[in-house]
Amino acid sequence: MSVAGGGTCSARTARLAEAVGRELAAAGAILVCGGLGGVMEAAARGAARRGGMVVGLLPTYRHADGNAHLTVRLPTGLGHARNMLVAAAGDAVIALPGLHGTLAEVALARVLERPVVVLGAWGDLPGVVRARTPGAAVRQALRLARRATGRRATPHRRRWRPA
Repeated sequence: MSVAGGGTCSARTARLAEAVGRELAAAGAILVCGGLGGVMEAAARGAARRGGMVVGLLPTYRHADGNAHLTVRLPTGLGHARNMLVAAAGDAVIALPGLHGTLAEVALARVLERPVVVLGAWGDLPGVVRARTPGAAVRQALRLARRATGRRATPHRRRWRPA
């Protein structure tokens, strides 16, 4: 599951993102994000604290630019173009508040026919589903991903440790 959101965020949004990360890890899903700060770091922290696997698709060429909670750091060197990878990597996207980069990830996900669930963000966009809580966002994303792919997400069950 991909998580999109701002590189900086309010304390409230960080709490929502961390809860999304926890819920994804509890469901056995692998969390994919842009790997930097803000929403990405908060979601990664939540997943890591629950023993989940977190993949960061970094916009730079440097492993060191990723946040401390990533299990896997993939430096792409693509800058904002890495938003396409974030949108494509998950069976669904959960979007939290952000700016243009987040909106680009949401739009790209819809172009790729990936389900998008928004939490605390743009609920009036065509083709997206709005959730009221982190748990509801994760449940809806998992359900929509199953429907879109015709398969259940392969659960991640091992406790990963960063290399």
